Amino acid sequence: MVLALLFAAAGAMKVALSQEALLPLMPWVDAVPMAAVRGIGALEVLGAAGLVLPALWPAAAPLLPLAAGGLALLMAGGGALHISRGEYAESAGNAVVLALAVLVTRCGPGPHRGRTGRLCGARTG
Repeated sequence: MVLALLFAAAGAMKVALSQEALLPLMPWVDAVPMAAVRGIGALEVLGAAGLVLPALWPAAAPLLPLAAGGLALLMAGGGALHISRGEYAESAGNAVVLALAVLVTRCGPGPHRGRTGRLCGARTG
């Protein structure tokens, strides 16, 4: 849930705020067209919805790994951008969120045939 809130808040800021307002918070926005920043924000908001919706509506469970996988791809791209700009602390943050998104993709709630082992915890039945 915390991961979803993080993406929803960051995405909403990217969609709603001007480049000038985002610049002190996210210095990378000067290197990316604002249309791309808005698109990234919209994808983050949609990804956050895809993380939360399955908990509210069980029929939406297939959205969870898709949303988490999409967010993992966004974080990989964000990390690459930060590394190319020498923003290593930010890329470390991307790496942590990327790892969490991959973990949700791989081990999220719901039935997981064949998804057992140390990473996800042994599941029986």
